[in-house]
Amino acid sequence: MTRVLVIEDNRNLATGLRNNLEIEGYEVSIAGDGTSGLALARSTLPDLIILDVMLPGMDGYRVLKTLREDGIDTPVLILSARGEETDKVLGFHLGADDYVAKPFGLLELLARVDALLRRAASANAKHKLSTPVTFGDVQVDPGTHTVRRGGEAVTLRPKEYDLLIALLQRRGQVASRAELLEEVWGYSGEVYSRTVDTHVAELRRKLEENAAEPRHILTVRKTGYRIQP
Repeated sequence: MTRVLVIEDNRNLATGLRNNLEIEGYEVSIAGDGTSGLALARSTLPDLIILDVMLPGMDGYRVLKTLREDGIDTPVLILSARGEETDKVLGFHLGADDYVAKPFGLLELLARVDALLRRAASANAKHKLSTPVTFGDVQVDPGTHTVRRGGEAVTLRPKEYDLLIALLQRRGQVASRAELLEEVWGYSGEVYSRTVDTHVAELRRKLEENAAEPRHILTVRKTGYRIQP
């Protein structure tokens, strides 16, 4: 059975979400604060996490950041009363897969949960790259999920790695921001395209000799990005 973890301090909302998710056939666990939610996510490794931002003790952004730093790439859907674009961009930058502003419609939330789980299942089933790929002094080994630059290991966040793989799969061809947004984050709206630019900037910082003048992770003006060997 598909397992969903709800990290939400509003008991009534958490209970309502659990009841409706269980009706849909999911196994649901609840945590009422960030610290216990993080511990439960680490110990149970659910298939999806629904994460409130305003949590006691450790807020949702810190929970998300810690999960991604731990290498846990479980899909995370953020719930927040803070619906400003800057809040959404921060969530995506930290590794969120979806962001729903409160108040929200239950049917829409359930549809988003279903979509995230289907995308995760599809990504796990697809064998993206089978052999190591190099560009410049960077080597990416999909078999071990590792990235090295000049022989030294480089730590990438899950979305940074997924973005790198999406670019490498095109073998030098251009990927538009919209394509990358859809493929890596599951979104088709241009409103969030800035998060693609932010993650590309991080890849350049970690993998290029000079991030200000990249030689391999290139911008194609008014189109998107590509990787040049």
